[in-house]
Amino acid sequence: MTDDGVRAFLDRVDHPVRRRDAETMLELMSRATGQPATMWGRSIVGFGSYHYRYSSGREGDAPAAGFSPRKAATTIYLADGVDAHPDLLERLGPHTTGVGCVYVKDLAQVDLAVLEELVRTSYTAVTAGTFGQRAREGGAG
Repeated sequence: MTDDGVRAFLDRVDHPVRRRDAETMLELMSRATGQPATMWGRSIVGFGSYHYRYSSGREGDAPAAGFSPRKAATTIYLADGVDAHPDLLERLGPHTTGVGCVYVKDLAQVDLAVLEELVRTSYTAVTAGTFGQRAREGGAG
C-alpha cells in the first residue's frame, strides 16, 4: 500500500496523536483516492498527482491529495482549495483552514466519513483533467 519512504516517515512521528492520526489518514486517503501513498518531499504523504500551470507560465506536478503530521496539527492538503467545500467543512468538526489546507488537531474529534468525502471530492475535481491551477493561484482554471 505504501512505499518504504512513507513507512519510514510515519515511523519517525513522535507525537502519539499525530502518529495515530497519520495511520488513520493513510488508510482514509488510500480508500478515498484509490492510489498508493508516496512521499512528496520530506514531509508530505501524497496520493496520485496532477499537473498545474500558474498564470506566470511556471508549471509542475503536485500530489492530488495529501497530508502531513505536523507538530501543531495534521495538515490535509486540498489542491482545489478549501473554498470549494464549504458544506463539507461545516460538517467536519473542529478544524482550521488555510487556502488549500485543513488543519486538524485530533481526528478523533472530527467526522471521518465527512473527511473521507472531502478528500474524495477534492481528489476527483483535481484529477478530472480540467483542473490546472493550485489553490493559491485561484482554483480551477
